[in-house]
Amino acid sequence: MSPDVRAAGAVLWRTAGDAFEVALVHRPRYDDWSLPKGKVDSGETIAATAVREVREETGFHAVLGRYVAQTSYDVAARHGDAGTMNKTVDYFSGEAVSGAFEANDEVDELRWLSPVAAEQMLTRETDVRVLREFCALPPSATTLLLVRHAKAGKREDWTGDDDLRPLSDAGQRQADALRALLPLFGADRVLSAPRLRCVQTVGGVAEDLGADVRHESLLSEEGYWADPVLGLARLLAIAGDGGTPVVSSQGGVIPDLVSTLADRDGIELTASRGGVVPSKKGSLWVLTFRPPSGRTGPELMSADYYPSPLPTPAPSHSQ
Repeated sequence: MSPDVRAAGAVLWRTAGDAFEVALVHRPRYDDWSLPKGKVDSGETIAATAVREVREETGFHAVLGRYVAQTSYDVAARHGDAGTMNKTVDYFSGEAVSGAFEANDEVDELRWLSPVAAEQMLTRETDVRVLREFCALPPSATTLLLVRHAKAGKREDWTGDDDLRPLSDAGQRQADALRALLPLFGADRVLSAPRLRCVQTVGGVAEDLGADVRHESLLSEEGYWADPVLGLARLLAIAGDGGTPVVSSQGGVIPDLVSTLADRDGIELTASRGGVVPSKKGSLWVLTFRPPSGRTGPELMSADYYPSPLPTPAPSHSQ
């Protein structure tokens, strides 16, 4: 059953010397200390809500990372109705990259605290659980955004070279939604299998960055399956270069890449059903890596699956 109220927010963090701090906000309406969050607007993804609400409550622009947790609880019914409604809040990791706090109608104070001090100050136990889940993994990490190309119509209906099969109207809508979604995670460069539909899916993101889409033949279906070990090594090399790369690939590649990484690094893929790793057209895997620890390439520590770039339920989260 869908919740009556949807909201999203973030554990907003910043580096502090060799450690990190998290931001708590005081809301005078409730006289509580909490993590920044707010209700989802109509037509908005939960990722967009999280970034917007953090900015509105704290004044800081957050770059999202891994999905952290969901809380669910009852709140009083709106408009004076009797009874209660169910409310869910989805939380992300959010690094503060710019901005400054100013008191506003919702929040009159913000404090940057160590995780221990923050846990002691939080008013609600649900927020404490979210903070502990956030602290279970290092906040500073590399995020790789692995995208399956958007819809391109049926192969049998295309009479030309399949490499040149373009996005359909529905696929272009998915690509437009990805153009809005991927920057929320800090996308800073764009790579793609050399298929027109793969390139078109992320072309808008590259255009907004003022960059070209770099072709990666090892991440096309025929390039990958000629030598999967080499294809995986290429993906890890891309992640190892740092930043937040976007990689657009195909449905015959992404499930094997994700499952191989998960098996290698001991990640249970909760999005998997019956051993099948999902990869819908236009979908996104947010793969979060930590630096290598005695092995080749970065180590996968979290994998979040978004079945669509359009407004959807919370992603499936694995770590």
